[in-house]
Amino acid sequence: MIRRLYDWTLALAAGKRAPTALGAVSFAESSFFPIPPDLLLIPMVLSRRERTWWFALLCTLASVAGGIAGYFIGALLFEQVALPVLEFYGYTGKIAEFKQVFNEWGWWFVFIAGLTPFPYKVITISSGAAAMALPGFILASLVSRGLRFFVVAGLLYFFGPSMQSFIEKRLGLVFSLVVVCLFGGFLLLKYL
Repeated sequence: MIRRLYDWTLALAAGKRAPTALGAVSFAESSFFPIPPDLLLIPMVLSRRERTWWFALLCTLASVAGGIAGYFIGALLFEQVALPVLEFYGYTGKIAEFKQVFNEWGWWFVFIAGLTPFPYKVITISSGAAAMALPGFILASLVSRGLRFFVVAGLLYFFGPSMQSFIEKRLGLVFSLVVVCLFGGFLLLKYL
């Protein structure tokens, strides 16, 4: 099933309605869809380099809007919708941990998760379920998702197709390492 969704998503990138598809996939990925929008963003940027920054902005705004939908799914439809989504990703046993982390780290947790390969929909739904302040959630989402998509688009814009393989295979790892360093720096500042 995931392979068919993957192939379908790639086919969307080549169509006339690719920007609409990019927005839809970016929105859906932040609340329930399992395929990341990068799979559309990468070929679209490579094929229409002059629209790079527009595609990154579209991806960011649609992702944040989808994140807000995920937030409200967690806040208002937890039992009916959020629980099945969290079960699908294997995170139902971690809900209490998420609530504790949200209470302790707030928007930093959303920011960090928005950069990493961690399923963002789990964070958006958990943010709503944990009753995180909506303005902080939106700000963290805008900054992290914008950073993620503009970095991907920028790497492709400046380095072209040779960067595609790196992004598809290792960018999640690079973002994760950056987040670990960032988090470690904040911990050092807090305890020094």
